Amino acid sequence: MMKLIKNAGVFTGGEFKRLDLLIDGGVISKIFEPSATPEGFVGEVFDFSNSDCVVLPGLSDVHVHLREPGFCYKETVKTGTMAAARGGFTSVCAMPNLNPVPDTLEHLRAELCAIERDAVVHVYPYAAITMGEKGEQLADMAAMAPYVKGFSDDGRGVQTADMMRAAMREAKRLGLPIVSHCEVEALLVPGGCIHDGEYARAHGHVGISSASEWKQIERDIALLRETGASYHICHMSAKESVELVRRAKAEGLDVTCETGPHYLAMCDMDIGEDGRFKMNPPIRAAEDRDALVAGIQDGTVDMIITDHAPHSAEEKGRGLDKSLMGVVGLETSFAACYTYLVKTGKISLEKLIDLMHGAPKRRFGIGSDIEPGEPADITVFDLGRSYTVDPGEFLSMGRATPFEGRELYGRCLLTLVGGETVWEEKDR
Repeated sequence: MMKLIKNAGVFTGGEFKRLDLLIDGGVISKIFEPSATPEGFVGEVFDFSNSDCVVLPGLSDVHVHLREPGFCYKETVKTGTMAAARGGFTSVCAMPNLNPVPDTLEHLRAELCAIERDAVVHVYPYAAITMGEKGEQLADMAAMAPYVKGFSDDGRGVQTADMMRAAMREAKRLGLPIVSHCEVEALLVPGGCIHDGEYARAHGHVGISSASEWKQIERDIALLRETGASYHICHMSAKESVELVRRAKAEGLDVTCETGPHYLAMCDMDIGEDGRFKMNPPIRAAEDRDALVAGIQDGTVDMIITDHAPHSAEEKGRGLDKSLMGVVGLETSFAACYTYLVKTGKISLEKLIDLMHGAPKRRFGIGSDIEPGEPADITVFDLGRSYTVDPGEFLSMGRATPFEGRELYGRCLLTLVGGETVWEEKDR
């Protein structure tokens, strides 16, 4: 069925214009000046007159945990991609800490089957770097390469330089990036649950040092110089990490990086004694938050991701010390970033779109722009509409979010994938 989107600010050609969009056969067939609905038009009309609505290219999140196969009591491909659609995402990259771990083509097929069967948005898997994500033997990277966007042992850092060197060389040969969770296990203290900072000291918690992150980034950048591989750093949280990447980019090394909304909006003094504030890496100090914001402003930090990591209510209900690591974010990410970065004047809306669409498209080749002939992967947000985050409304099976109870601006009203409606806010 054809669709007509009318009278909204459309982001096309790098700027916003008041336009109408005609969608036919799953693609954008025409973009034109606002006018009356064509005579004889048969299809759905979405009229956003007299509102603060913007039509954006579908957002992309290159760091999502969908938990299937192996952990369907936490999330499934169906529920996770429904949550993505509700948050305005039309493309996500799925992390490999599954059961079975996608370390061979046979194991990867279990995930691919679930995606083909149940995904309502585009899902692009990563394959593991090492067998079982154990860091002891390279995964069958060559066999999986045609089906994945990169290689990651997310959830665990590759602990030895020799293994990471071998992985980088093989990934380079295959023309894909290493997507690295950076964590030196030798620098972790048993029981570490939050940033090793002021809040941890005041409340008697075991801290997680920033060095456990940036020391492995430092090692891997040295290996990057040696191998010439493509390297992407997951969920950066520390100011030292930002500076290391800034220097590596100045050298011309092929490195990109990401961070999450919670690292940009909060510091360790904003958290509480609840599992919804526990993730890895942790929310760090105010100076780390400010360094990440500066990194986004100057282009050091390339993209914003959610690290959407759902767990059961029981697993997240044990307080800071004993809850599992991980929070959800697909349904709040854009609104949180718009509220804390754009409305505060730290970045422009156009910059936010680049962080959540343009940069993932350039680095991983996912997503499409709003241009005639392009797939109709589109999302519509009402930027003037605020709401209080209520996890009870989530489509994700996960409920633990550090933004619970906060007022955010930017409600997703509509998401199309290939011209099909995968999310529509009924109360528009």
